[in-house]
Amino acid sequence: MFKKFTGDDHFPYKVELHVHLDGTMRPQTIFETAKRRGIQLPTKTVAELHDYLLVKKTQDLETLLRSFRTFMPVVAGDRDAVYRMAYEFCETCSKYNIKYAEARYSPHLLANTFAKPYYALETGSYSPRDVVTTVSEALVNGCRDFNVNVKSILCCYRDTPAWSLEVAELCRDFKADGVVGIDVAGPEHLCGKDSPHIAAYLDAERNGIHRTAHAGEVTPAETIYEALDDMHAERIGHGYSCINNADLYRRVKRDRIHLETCPISSIMTGGAPNGKINHPITRLAQDGVNFSISTDDPNVLDNNILDDYSVAMDMGLTRQQIIQSIFNAAQSSFSSDKEKKVMLEELTKVYGDQSV
Repeated sequence: MFKKFTGDDHFPYKVELHVHLDGTMRPQTIFETAKRRGIQLPTKTVAELHDYLLVKKTQDLETLLRSFRTFMPVVAGDRDAVYRMAYEFCETCSKYNIKYAEARYSPHLLANTFAKPYYALETGSYSPRDVVTTVSEALVNGCRDFNVNVKSILCCYRDTPAWSLEVAELCRDFKADGVVGIDVAGPEHLCGKDSPHIAAYLDAERNGIHRTAHAGEVTPAETIYEALDDMHAERIGHGYSCINNADLYRRVKRDRIHLETCPISSIMTGGAPNGKINHPITRLAQDGVNFSISTDDPNVLDNNILDDYSVAMDMGLTRQQIIQSIFNAAQSSFSSDKEKKVMLEELTKVYGDQSV
């Protein structure tokens, strides 16, 4: 559906803020892990598996999430698979000159210590804490080996609020090990003021943990208001529906609230019902909104960050606007002040001064 980016890479330094770690797992890795673990897949070759997992036409967010139900049971509960997934993501960042990235995931979805694990095929001893330990180790080694800087964000899951306070605890405990933020993901719906999700976010804020939240991807502005007002989110994952609410849109512009946009994903999940025509990202760019561009779930969308840049340019964005989005990502990243300063200096050397 989307043309692949061809020619030279005109963006030699990139920053990516919205990518799901489990959404980056390579079909080869899934296939080999399934074979090692004796798990039956619905296909017989890596190429067939790759094709099977892809969301091939514009559908909805739930359709995308269903693809995860095919491969997540292969990964969940298996330390080696989780480690390989995180390590290989660092290699992918290096391949596409993504110098800094924040990869998000739910430790609980990858664990198997519950009486009835969410994805794992059987109960075991691989806990959410073990998952975070594994990912953190893999990212340290991957960053060293591939000369990139990758941090992680831990996700609450909207349909399982009972996990959220533990997510906040893991964010605190692994803050020194590259965990830089908390997120809430999954099928979009309001959490409610008494939700453990909101309690977890307030705990994170008290403990100096940065906060982003999926909101307004396929739902009206109410989820964005909840993320900002009740969860004290600093960034919004997707957030496209803000343009349909004049008061909220003014607030987004005035307060420089960062929107983590994913062009290809938005079209494939129905977040942009008109496709490339009058896509929200076009207005964001025209109005100078603080937004960035990311891939979301490359293993089911068959995209890389250059493809998303290419689609954004098809929508009407200029190369300069995409460069500005990269600066926006660096400035709004959850990296330390020292790392952010270095990143912005390096970006300026590559692209020139983008200050207004």
